[in-house]
Amino acid sequence: MWVVTVFEQNSFRMFEFEEKNEAAMVMANFTGSAILSYTK
Repeated sequence: MWVVTVFEQNSFRMFEFEEKNEAAMVMANFTGSAILSYTK
């Protein structure tokens, strides 16, 4: 599972994806700070 963590002013949001390319496409649309990570 791929996880995109998006950091906002006072919080954060996490989005889960099965495929890396899906996560990368979503991450490309964020203008702030974000981290792409993988977990089993």
